[in-house]
Amino acid sequence: MGGIWWSEDDGRPAGPVAAPAVELGDAKASPGPPAAAAPEPRRTPAPVRPPVSRPSPPPPPPPRPPSPSPRAPSPPPRSSQPPQQARPPQPARPPQPARPPQQPQRPQQPQQPRKPQQPQHPQHPQPLSRSKPTSLSIPYLGLDAPLMGLGLDRRQQLTAPPLDKPKLAGWYEGGPSPGEAGTAVVVGHLDTRTGPAVFAGLSTLKPGRLVEARRADGRTAVYTVDAVRMYEKARFPSQEVYGARKRPELRLITCGGVYDKQSGYQSNVVVFAHLTKTLEPSRHA
Repeated sequence: MGGIWWSEDDGRPAGPVAAPAVELGDAKASPGPPAAAAPEPRRTPAPVRPPVSRPSPPPPPPPRPPSPSPRAPSPPPRSSQPPQQARPPQPARPPQPARPPQQPQRPQQPQQPRKPQQPQHPQHPQPLSRSKPTSLSIPYLGLDAPLMGLGLDRRQQLTAPPLDKPKLAGWYEGGPSPGEAGTAVVVGHLDTRTGPAVFAGLSTLKPGRLVEARRADGRTAVYTVDAVRMYEKARFPSQEVYGARKRPELRLITCGGVYDKQSGYQSNVVVFAHLTKTLEPSRHA
């Protein structure tokens, strides 16, 4: 039985070629004499084509990550509180006026030293009309003594209250009354045979202490002490102590200094004061 074969592969399919005759060993198998075999034509081999180099295709792009699928918004949590009512819209605030531009700050000037303030002297009260004094009070000494009227003796010297009344002070009736313009004079004993008298502590007064003289008209003349001085009786400055003054002033006089059994005390203690206030009857306790 004949076969089919293909020529050398040149990239094209070749046509069918008859296979060579098979030698038959048995004559009975062949009905007739064998036919003379025809010579096989030679075929020219086809030229081999060089392999064509084709560009390799680009690599496939990397797979993209799957995009997240959008999630549906979760429903808001349920609240046990009742729903709030909608608030009415609030009116818009009016625009605030623009602030004026600030002025540039001035450089601070060095502070000048302040001048020391001069002490203000209180205004002197108006002098009072004449009225007889009834008592004298010195709060610092705890003194509160009644007053009696005094005059001058034959030698034109000021008399003193009686020795048997050591707690009594005397006012010179020939001069101004306490509160009047001028110098009012009040005298009293330092001590007696029975002990300390009305002006025993007079020398201990200091400037600034108060002396009050109550008057028959219900007013009170308040004096402030200016000075406390001691003078020998032989050199007593009468003009300095008793001289006339324009403002209301007061002099308190008592004995002081060395004591002599025959002549008594050799000096006098004098308190100088001026009027600083007057009290009306309604204000005086």
